[in-house]
This record gives sequence, C-alpha cells and structure tokens, in this order.
Amino acid sequence: MSLVVAPRRIVIAGGPGSGKSTLLQALVESGKICYEESSRVLIREQLAKSGQLLPWADLWAFAQECSARMQAQLKDSTQHRLSFFDRGLPDLVGYLSHGGRSAPDSWRDVSRAYAATVFFAPPWRDIFVNDSERPQTFAEAQALGAHIRRAYEDYSFHVVDLARSSVAERRRQVLDYLRAHPHESSS
Repeated sequence: MSLVVAPRRIVIAGGPGSGKSTLLQALVESGKICYEESSRVLIREQLAKSGQLLPWADLWAFAQECSARMQAQLKDSTQHRLSFFDRGLPDLVGYLSHGGRSAPDSWRDVSRAYAATVFFAPPWRDIFVNDSERPQTFAEAQALGAHIRRAYEDYSFHVVDLARSSVAERRRQVLDYLRAHPHESSS
C-alpha cells in the first residue's frame, strides 16, 4: 500500500518591500520550487504596454486577473511535493480590503490548498525601497501589510513572522520550521 503525500504549498506573505521576493530567490537558489509573485508580473506586463490593468487604476480587475494566475500556480504545484509562493490569494483579499472592497467568497475555499502556516514578512524600513512596480510609501506599505495579515488570520491561517534578519537567516527560519512540522496539512 502506498501513501499519497499531499503537496505542501508554502506562502511567503507580507506588505510591499518587506523582503518576500528576496527570500523566495534565496529559496530558488537552494533548489526549491518557487512561484513568482503574480501581481508584480502583471504590473510589469501592464507598464511595458501602457496598460490599465494596474492596482492603482482598476483594483478589482487587477485582483481578478491575479487570482486567475494564482489559481493556475496552485494547479501547477500539484506536481511538486513542496513549493513556495510569493503571495497567496489572501494577499489579494488584503489588497481589496485596503481598497475598501470585498473578495469573492470562493477565494476562501481555494486558499485552503495552501499550507496552514504562512510566513509573514513584517514591514521593515531598513530594506524598503520603491520602484515602478511598488509605488507605495513605507507608511502605505505598513497599512497594506496590516490588511494582508488580517486576511490570513481571518482565513484561519497560522501566521509566523519572519525575523528581521539576513536572507540566509530567514531562509533557515522557514526551512527549520518546515522540518520541525513535517505533517502540517493544508489550511
């Protein structure tokens, strides 16, 4: 009799400029399967063609497109035993909440495909930078991060704060946690 092992889908979440993508890159470099942040990819695409599917132009349409891309990532991740995500659907819930909007109820069910623990990168002024894909001020990023955290908590995720430390230390924190909790199920 063989046991089927469900894929572990680990989310790295947090506000803009908190070090998520840098941590994910370090995980890629150590051989882990990681999915890129859908929202940054979409923003890059839209800026390249002067498109309007941007969170500051049409938040609702932007969130819908990001949701479709994130759900495609989830589907693709079924082929991997362990994978990491630069943001999960509850991040979009936080973005919408910050913008005064509500997310579709269906996102709660889809979000259960992620592991029950999410790693949260708290606001960190020392590493925060703006760019064309991240126009928020630090104060705006903090406020958005609070909405994102609340979304994960509202969706009953266990939120583990990443230490404000080096990328190597953050990577070690995540991998040590996963080794210590090998049988943690999805949310």
